[in-house]
Amino acid sequence: MPASTRATTRATTARKLALAAAVAVTLGAGALTAATTASATEVPLSGYELTWGIKQSYRTYVTTYAAGTFTAADGATQAADNGAFTFTGGSGSYDSDAHTVDLGFRGSLHIVSQLHGFDLTLSDVKFDSGAAEITADVTRNGTTTDDVPLATVTVTREMTGMTTTLTQQAADVFGSAGYAGAAGDPLTVVQKTTESTSPSPSPSASTSASASASPSASVSPSTNTSASASPSPSASASASESGSEETPAEGDIADGTLTWGVKESFRTYVVGSVAQGRITASDGATQAAGNGVFTFADATGSYDTDAGTLSAAFEGAVDFKGHESNGTYGLDLTLGNLRATVDGGTGELTADVTSLGTTTKNVALADLKADSADLTPEDDVITLDDVTATLTEAGAKAFSGYYTAGTDLDPVDLAVALTDDAQLPSGDGDSTATPTATATDASGTASGGVTGSTTGGTGGTGGSLAATGSALPAAALGTAAAVTVAAGAGVVFAVRRRRTEA
Repeated sequence: MPASTRATTRATTARKLALAAAVAVTLGAGALTAATTASATEVPLSGYELTWGIKQSYRTYVTTYAAGTFTAADGATQAADNGAFTFTGGSGSYDSDAHTVDLGFRGSLHIVSQLHGFDLTLSDVKFDSGAAEITADVTRNGTTTDDVPLATVTVTREMTGMTTTLTQQAADVFGSAGYAGAAGDPLTVVQKTTESTSPSPSPSASTSASASASPSASVSPSTNTSASASPSPSASASASESGSEETPAEGDIADGTLTWGVKESFRTYVVGSVAQGRITASDGATQAAGNGVFTFADATGSYDTDAGTLSAAFEGAVDFKGHESNGTYGLDLTLGNLRATVDGGTGELTADVTSLGTTTKNVALADLKADSADLTPEDDVITLDDVTATLTEAGAKAFSGYYTAGTDLDPVDLAVALTDDAQLPSGDGDSTATPTATATDASGTASGGVTGSTTGGTGGTGGSLAATGSALPAAALGTAAAVTVAAGAGVVFAVRRRRTEA
């Protein structure tokens, strides 16, 4: 064989070994060591897309209160109905030793509001799974700052729906101190154009133990049959030993809790510098520290696991007061007697609503949608976590138009005990205050010495943090402007004035 042919054959073999190392993360080190050391660790990648909405409440703020616009260009797009942004043409490299990806994307996003006086552009968006962050070049007032870290990312092997947390720099860019450390929208990075030189990598070494040794299984997430996808024997034993076989398929609920933050941006607004109000949880309800989420307890009701139905009522109330003048509050809203119904994975959340002294019973505040219709109990407890809650028309009226129907509210966590001795889960919405009355005021102090947050922070200390909304960007809102554009406050002020004048 000529020397040139042998050289070509060796180069081809080295290339194949490099690709195998990239996609088969968990192959045994013995036979693979020679291959990986003989080949380059950087594998080129191309054809990727990044989708991220920054933060849903920020998009709502820009287009509603600030009367502003988003303009995606140069390869970037925005989903319908003021949705998330997608940046295309992602290219970069995969480090087959560290199992990390470093990608840059085409596209720009122009965000402008003449009403609130901001004009900024995001471009050259990058995702680095090794650093676990999203960066972008930010242009403001004609000055560009390169590679501004906007969010940290909890990287997953599939790189879809990854949790993001906004940075202090993002809070500065978007004009809200409350964004620092707050949950951003989920991030998805996917390969849309497959090339022979661009394997689908596993970017997180910490999750590689569940990967298959087959390259085809690693390339296609849909065919990945990792061990985590199948219940373990211990999990199956736990289910069979939970007592669910002895628990009737239908009956009365013995106890339960509902954890819900209403909406983080609303909590922040109430205790913030504009409304300067307070939030009080009472009658069995509690609020998590740091102006966090609320937990309503002592559930009663009924369930039918075969039919997939559940109806539960909860004790407790939460009162929002703000815009005080001479002892009278322009904002005075109480939600109590909460009830959740679920049928086949969907349902509604209702409450008795008292606004400015007038009570309306059984207001359907939110439509509910669970990830699954399954109500199979475990240890005699039915648990539904992160149930999506969407504001209804009636709910929008309850908030005096402060939010429009269809707005995403904080997710709902629901746990009901089917027997007296069943143990309800703890952790979500943990509160350090007493159940009789918990108050967080504009000073950030909760009764009983608990220190709250006037910005809302991450929404509490619980495992399911309520972070679907956040503070209206304070840098863009003067006090007078904020009172004007916050529709809820504007409406209740008008109602209060009309009643006074009458």
